[in-house]
Amino acid sequence: MKKTILTFGLISGAVSAGLMIASLLFSDRIGMDHSLFLGYTILVLSFLMVYFGIRSYRDNFGGGNITFGKAFVIGLSITLISCVCYVVAWEILYFKFMPDFMDKYGAQILQKMQASGASAAAIQAKAKELADFKVKYRNPLFNSAMTFLEPFPVGLVITLASALILRRQPKTQTAAMM
Repeated sequence: MKKTILTFGLISGAVSAGLMIASLLFSDRIGMDHSLFLGYTILVLSFLMVYFGIRSYRDNFGGGNITFGKAFVIGLSITLISCVCYVVAWEILYFKFMPDFMDKYGAQILQKMQASGASAAAIQAKAKELADFKVKYRNPLFNSAMTFLEPFPVGLVITLASALILRRQPKTQTAAMM
């Protein structure tokens, strides 16, 4: 079980980290809204490894059977490994190559507010909120926690769906007699 979890978790993590890095190269060109959509699409693609990991375990080690609980534990473990890879990649990117990310992100939000006709007071309040968040985001622990919360809910949903789809109980003797 550990080998399956580690293999599929690392593949998922490599896909999510690799595609995140690739998409960041184009983030300035495609804009924040499209970049967000692309980012979550990448996460869904990388978390397909949860489905394949559970199925691999069921077919290769479970004799074609797996309970929902066992499938959920395997899927959640793959998700956690993938999320850790994603966080590590982001921490390296953010602190070593993109220390101005929060400035650009904040400027885009404020520009969008101005374009939509928000009041000066609302823009000023948002600017203060962004400045406070930027200070917190410099802390690697806070940054890691916030980054972990991006992919984890997606992975959790895919884990639940995969466990439901792939669960298969062994046929009982009484069912075989009927």
